[in-house]
Amino acid sequence: MEEEKDTSGYERYVALDIHKEYVMAGGQNVKQEWVMPVRRISMAKFREWAIANFREGDAVVLETTTNVWDIYDIVAPQATRTVVAHAGAVRQIAEARVKTDKEDVKRLIRLLIADIVPEVWVPPAEVRELRGMISYRNRLVKMGTMVRNRLQSLLHRHNILLPKGRLVDATWWQEQKVSTLERMQIQQERVMLEELDRHKREVDAELGRQCLREPWGKQAVRLLQLPGFGVVMTTPALAAQVQV
Repeated sequence: MEEEKDTSGYERYVALDIHKEYVMAGGQNVKQEWVMPVRRISMAKFREWAIANFREGDAVVLETTTNVWDIYDIVAPQATRTVVAHAGAVRQIAEARVKTDKEDVKRLIRLLIADIVPEVWVPPAEVRELRGMISYRNRLVKMGTMVRNRLQSLLHRHNILLPKGRLVDATWWQEQKVSTLERMQIQQERVMLEELDRHKREVDAELGRQCLREPWGKQAVRLLQLPGFGVVMTTPALAAQVQV
């Protein structure tokens, strides 16, 4: 049976409502009395403010958002406990008609005091970096697909059949009867596609190097021995590892 956490041992319960350009921060004690009035801190000044204001005895909660990990890495070393809440689950638990930054902070604090924050696992920095690179690779693939689709659409308009492997062949495209403006589009799309493919190859090579280093080495070697598991399949599997 899992041991229950003692949520009464913290001096302050602080919530951070993270926005793109600022953070709303406020804190209460266990009696839900304000001990840190809600205030707005710009992102540029947040690190300095966090180091000056957080201390041992603080429990801090922040919601998942684009820049949550940067904020987490600043706060976690300063506070006793730092919890990252699943934003969607928080909304389901604490939905309210009145929605302001201050009310969002207050709702997060109440969940933290009651110890019912829908907590998410905080991946180590190396896992986050690997996930970020995989996400970047996926964007390159998506952009390349969009370029290919535009070129295929142009060919379809002119009832031109594309020989296998000629999509980026400049000589073949020069032979096709298209307008001046279409020829400009083709030239730019073709160059763009070559660049995207080059970037993807570079990313694949780096992912291959990374997955064979610590802390992935042994896991990666085992996965790479499985049928169908190349670098493209192995790195997402490593990045999706769960907390032990």
